[in-house]
Amino acid sequence: MLYIIKFPLAFFVLVLCFVEIHWADEVVYAQLGEKVFLKSPSSYNATAHYIYWFFGKQEPSRIQLGWLKHFCTLQTKITLSENSLIIDGIEEKHFGTYICELNQNTEFPLIMNVLKPNFILYLLPCLISVLVNMGSPSLLLPGESLSLDCSVKASYRMTKIHWLNPSGESIGSNQKAIIKTATSKDNGQWTCVVRDNQKEYQAKISVTVLDLDPASSLFQYSSKSSHLTIPCSIPLHISWDQIKAKGLKEVNWQFFPKLPSGGNSDGPQQLFSLYLDQVPLTWKANRTRGLSTEPDLQKGKLSLVRKQGREGDRGDYVCSFKFPKVTLNKTVHLEVLQIISSPGTNLISGQQVNLTCSLGHPLPSDLQVKWLPPEGSSQLSLQSDPHPVHLSIPEIWTEDSGNWECSLWQGGRKLTSDVITLKIEPKLSVWMLVIICSAAVIVILLLIVVFFLYRRRQVQLNHSLLLDCTVVYCKYGNKS
Repeated sequence: MLYIIKFPLAFFVLVLCFVEIHWADEVVYAQLGEKVFLKSPSSYNATAHYIYWFFGKQEPSRIQLGWLKHFCTLQTKITLSENSLIIDGIEEKHFGTYICELNQNTEFPLIMNVLKPNFILYLLPCLISVLVNMGSPSLLLPGESLSLDCSVKASYRMTKIHWLNPSGESIGSNQKAIIKTATSKDNGQWTCVVRDNQKEYQAKISVTVLDLDPASSLFQYSSKSSHLTIPCSIPLHISWDQIKAKGLKEVNWQFFPKLPSGGNSDGPQQLFSLYLDQVPLTWKANRTRGLSTEPDLQKGKLSLVRKQGREGDRGDYVCSFKFPKVTLNKTVHLEVLQIISSPGTNLISGQQVNLTCSLGHPLPSDLQVKWLPPEGSSQLSLQSDPHPVHLSIPEIWTEDSGNWECSLWQGGRKLTSDVITLKIEPKLSVWMLVIICSAAVIVILLLIVVFFLYRRRQVQLNHSLLLDCTVVYCKYGNKS
């Protein structure tokens, strides 16, 4: 509810001809519970004037709120400064007409102000309310009816009223009531604008349309070297009891993997579903894929997390809230950054290597990559922009060993990064080749010598056995 201070119709009938009257035309507006400042007249001089504040137009019901020269005494929630009368937390009883009196006399001010022509009376405007109502439930689902109404109470001046939606767009012309189908764009503060001549007064009302984490991006990026988060949440000011009261039937996570061809698979994988009947609420794990849920479920956090991303994580993750007549979905498109080295990660100095940093498909025009070679690397040219997705290095050296990082950027914002470790061995010299070959020849010769010695031993053994057999035959064979 908004209360507007307007110029009153009636004026005081004064019996003292020495009183100077000023009619104020300042407009002030406030809402219940807010702090209101009623400014002192511009002619007020703290060193030369006494200032008196009254509430009410008619005697004897007029109430003296306080006065200020050296001190002041006021009601609860009302204070007085040299520049303003302050109402901190306006209530119904504060609505009405406020009168300010100035007196230049420094002796017996309450008596002299009716005897001398230095008594000045300021009649301030009165408070008139602007009523803003929502005929709809406090929590709306997309597709339900949104009803708003704005009216000026006890207004005696011509006013025009129109509405501004949460995006600041004007809805209708001189339209006091709004009835429309709610969408997620209607969530937020609606403003009733009351126009009085060239001045505008605004009354605000909050409309809550349930939406799933509209602030987070629909695209998320991860890698094998960075944390993985798939966001989904409900606003903190909406309780689970409010959502259940709308007939909530099911809450779950589904995953649609991205195929190597670039498309998505036909059928979803059921990851998690929520036990709505349990207190406190808990998740049922179906096929987790190594993902876990955040611990702040009671605070509306439904995100999925893992320490590192995987190549197989690419795809669409759908967080769903199913109601009798509507289903709310939050779809997160997850991309995984990956570095591929050809011919591999174990290399020899002087060898050519090709590094590819990609999402598994051509990068959109608004995304760029940046390469960061190891400290002390010979590839100093990588410090310049732009950086290619495919990096071809004709010759790589031992100083290029270490972690190579590729980061993904969108404008000036870093989305994610991946790291690959290259191990580069020194290139073999001619002397090293001679030594290796010589050692190989020596080993081969040793093997040949061992083989011949073994064969010779075998031949000698066979000859000895044959000789023994002949002697035995000759000795015993003849006897027979």
